[in-house]
Amino acid sequence: MGSNETTAERIADAAGRAQVSVATAESLTGGQISCVLGAAPSSSDWYRGSIVAYSSEVKHRVLKVPEGPVVSEASARAMVAAVAEILDADVAVAVTGAGGPDPQDGQPPGTVWFGVIAGDEVSAELQHFDGDPKDVVDATTEHALSLLAKTLDGLSD
Repeated sequence: MGSNETTAERIADAAGRAQVSVATAESLTGGQISCVLGAAPSSSDWYRGSIVAYSSEVKHRVLKVPEGPVVSEASARAMVAAVAEILDADVAVAVTGAGGPDPQDGQPPGTVWFGVIAGDEVSAELQHFDGDPKDVVDATTEHALSLLAKTLDGLSD
């Protein structure tokens, strides 16, 4: 079992204990986080789903991202708040970034913003990952799952 699957099991257990629902909003990962969560134990009990908004237009229209660069803290915060509202989730994670090989919004490849919401608390963080686009997507997926697990662990203690 890979580390993502192990983390997904931890997420499943913590979501069950805390009796909360989970959702994701994904851009550069193209649904990879959702695939891992959908395969987790009892996912139909706690996983609400994902909105994969790869194009900037979809981010602006569906996930209420403000005009301007989509590789930004404001974008990550808007995406996570919108997906939690749209999918009626208690906890959510959002990812937006420059996967490469070219820069996006003036940001170098590997620049990724994460948004997390639990209840009314929204946070965001910036990470930089090295490698080709697949490496960046894999690292982003792993980090997003880790953020979800950490957030859920805090709720179920």
